[in-house]
Amino acid sequence: MSSHDPRSPVTRATLERMKQAGEKIAVLTAYDAAFARLVDEAGAEVIIVGDSLGMVIQGKESTLPVSLEEMIYHAACVARGTPSALRVVDMPFMTYANVREALANAARLMREGGAQMVKLEGGAVMIEIVHELTAQGIPVCGHLGLLPQSV
Repeated sequence: MSSHDPRSPVTRATLERMKQAGEKIAVLTAYDAAFARLVDEAGAEVIIVGDSLGMVIQGKESTLPVSLEEMIYHAACVARGTPSALRVVDMPFMTYANVREALANAARLMREGGAQMVKLEGGAVMIEIVHELTAQGIPVCGHLGLLPQSV
């Protein structure tokens, strides 16, 4: 059983405490306010607004055509339905190709979309971008392993 009070907002510090205590952290994906509210009320600590919406919601062949504007729109919908869970929003393909673009686009996801953390793909090649984002107060979730945007 999680020690997190489902009525209080989940923060990065909440997740760190849960990890250190060996607690499981529930992470689910949502693309709209109604589903986000259900996931939040069920007690999930994290909701990811994934660029997978391109295939799941829009019927596209891959995540590659998903735009930043589409991610902002869906993130804002999820934000309106999520009083407690931490919102992590994917940065779509080529929106973080360099530090300047990454900063501008991550800021838009947070400011306009209500993201509380951004998620990007890549390993060591992303170190400079992750460093600059976090230095500016933008929390980053790194996606390692299979990289769908690269497949």
